Amino acid sequence: MLAVFKGANAALMFFLELGVYGAVGYWGFTFASGWWLKILLGVGAPVLFAVVWGVFGSPKAGIPLHGLARAVLEIAWFGGGVAAAAAAGLITTSVVFAALFVVNAILRIVWNQV
Repeated sequence: MLAVFKGANAALMFFLELGVYGAVGYWGFTFASGWWLKILLGVGAPVLFAVVWGVFGSPKAGIPLHGLARAVLEIAWFGGGVAAAAAAGLITTSVVFAALFVVNAILRIVWNQV
C-alpha cells in the first residue's frame, strides 16, 4: 500500500513541475503590455525555468544537485512558480501550490524519494 502512496507522491511532484511552467508562462503573458513582450516573457520564462531544471534538477540532469544545494534549487524553483502565480493575481492558486509543494517535499524526505 505504501508503494501506491509513494507513486502518487512522485506523480504529484511531476504535476507540480508542470504547474511551475504554467504559472510562469501565465505570469509572462499577463505581466507584459506589448504583444512582443508578452510572447517574450510568456514563452521565454518557462524555457528559462526548463533549462535550469534540466541542467540541475531533473532525474537526468547534467549537473545533478544533492543535499542542501538540491533543497535550495527546489525552494527557489518552485517558489518562483508560486511567486509567478501570486504576481499574476492567482493568490489562492499560489497558496495551494505552496502547500502541496511543502507536503510533497516532506513526504519525499520521509520516504527517501529525494
